[in-house]
Amino acid sequence: MSKDRLEIAVKRTRADEEEPDRLPLRWSTIGRLLSFTAPHRRQRNALLWLCAFRAIALPTFAWIVAHIIKGPVTAGDTAETFRWLIIFAAAVLLGEVALYWRIRLAHQIGEAVLRDLRDKLMQQLLTQPLAFFHARRHGSLISRMISDIEAMRNGIQNNFFITVVSLGQMTCAAGLMLWVNPQLFLVLLALVPCLLLVHGFFRGKILHASRVQQESFSRVTSALAETVQGIRVTQGFAREDTNAGIFTRLVQTLAGHVVKTASLSALYLPLLELNAQAFLAALVGVGGWAALSGSGTGVGDLVTFFFLAELFFAPITIIGTQLSEATLAMAGAERYFRLLDTAPSWTDKADAAECPPLNGHVEFREVTFAYERDRPVLHGISFISQPGQVIALVGHTGSGKSTIVGLLAKFQLPLSGQVLVDGLDLADIRQASLRRQTGFVFQQNFLFAGTIADNVKSARPDASDEEIRQTFRDLACLDLIEDLPKGIHTEVSEKGRGLSLGQQQLVAFARALLANPRILVLDEATSAVDTLTESRLQLALARLMQGRTSFVVAHRLSTIRKADQVLVLDHGKIVERGTHDSLLASNGVYAGLHRDFLSSTT
Repeated sequence: MSKDRLEIAVKRTRADEEEPDRLPLRWSTIGRLLSFTAPHRRQRNALLWLCAFRAIALPTFAWIVAHIIKGPVTAGDTAETFRWLIIFAAAVLLGEVALYWRIRLAHQIGEAVLRDLRDKLMQQLLTQPLAFFHARRHGSLISRMISDIEAMRNGIQNNFFITVVSLGQMTCAAGLMLWVNPQLFLVLLALVPCLLLVHGFFRGKILHASRVQQESFSRVTSALAETVQGIRVTQGFAREDTNAGIFTRLVQTLAGHVVKTASLSALYLPLLELNAQAFLAALVGVGGWAALSGSGTGVGDLVTFFFLAELFFAPITIIGTQLSEATLAMAGAERYFRLLDTAPSWTDKADAAECPPLNGHVEFREVTFAYERDRPVLHGISFISQPGQVIALVGHTGSGKSTIVGLLAKFQLPLSGQVLVDGLDLADIRQASLRRQTGFVFQQNFLFAGTIADNVKSARPDASDEEIRQTFRDLACLDLIEDLPKGIHTEVSEKGRGLSLGQQQLVAFARALLANPRILVLDEATSAVDTLTESRLQLALARLMQGRTSFVVAHRLSTIRKADQVLVLDHGKIVERGTHDSLLASNGVYAGLHRDFLSSTT
């Protein structure tokens, strides 16, 4: 993908990635997140029963204490007091056992759900075509997988179940207060509108601040990922201070958003607590007046109400705290599900068949392709490659060479026309089965962390060490690998660090060739190999290409002199085709490219 096309796609997709500033807290999001507990329903249901028990137990404890005080203690009945204390101790012990299992099950379910969330997102990402990853910030994708899912951890493990306990505790406490003294219960009802007003005012503001905070964190993650990935360019152009300044501004912005969210929570929680204190003051005034006036309210009722009021209002502050934390979880969930719901721009047909064993006949029929629908990059491309032929694609950068091999590998689908292999339209073949018979060596090779052998065996996991050595031997470069400290078992860090660019490409060659592909794609495959190493590869490549249909994309024209067919591209069109010698004789575009190549090497 050329730079200008890539920039257009990136700008469009990044605009799509931005979250709207204000969205309501959707119950559907909460329900969808909780639906991930369905595979663990036995543990979840047991946990809900424990939450219900805990919610009932705490007000019951308070009622027992109040009953002991206003009953046997007031009456001076020591035996009855002792019996009730035994009942209370047993109830408390049972409650603590329930608390232990509630916390344990909540963490077990939380970790299981987080594992499922990550697995599902990874499976979804792996179904996306290459254009999806080209057009998105890698840091943003990492943020979805790491920080957004981590934000949901607290929502699943703590927020939901603690809120269930707190709401149940408030309901039980309110029910007991209504049963003990309906008149005093009216004092509680008078404060409910105030609680709802405070909650309603702050809920939207905290949710919005949490969304902005999460988006800001994503930008920091993205900047960090880009800095690490591009450290060579950063240091090569002495951009350390510039990048550090950009990162500092992003971190400062994030800190501001965090402080704003915390400030809203800091104001929200005291207002909730103020309502609790107001109720206690009203309870003392109204209850005390009622007790003194002899209207039926006794001191025992006041004691019971004080115990139950604490259990009614304490959860309000807890719920407020959980709401502040849950908004971060919900903001993360919304971003996660938005990515999860991003359907691939294209997929295999439902009735697509497995690719049969190939002979290697390739045909392009009037193929047109566009990254942007109104800006085609290939125009009516047609050619035929017989099995075992070597097809060279030549042209200036952006002429469409890599796009053609991308279509051949079914990394994308043509806008119109057909790409056929052995007469089968690739649109009717499953892409995974096609690629199992196709070998690739790209211009920018990616090696995984592990040993050289591990990287080569990614094409065939069952390959033996001797088969791996034989592959390098066929490439006439086994000595270059054996000279390494541990030969094929030399450790390679991420992206092949520890090996030279030439050594990295040799590993990529071996990885492709070990799979014994019927179609071989070499996309700028020797661009990073020095002249001496390239000369050693030429004979081996010719031998290995024998009997395989090979597509060679190269700026070095020396690599394609023996091609059976050379396709010269310019602005997405085939402007010349023929052999190396015939194209030189015609003195056209290819001859000009050849002269430019010769002048650049002298």
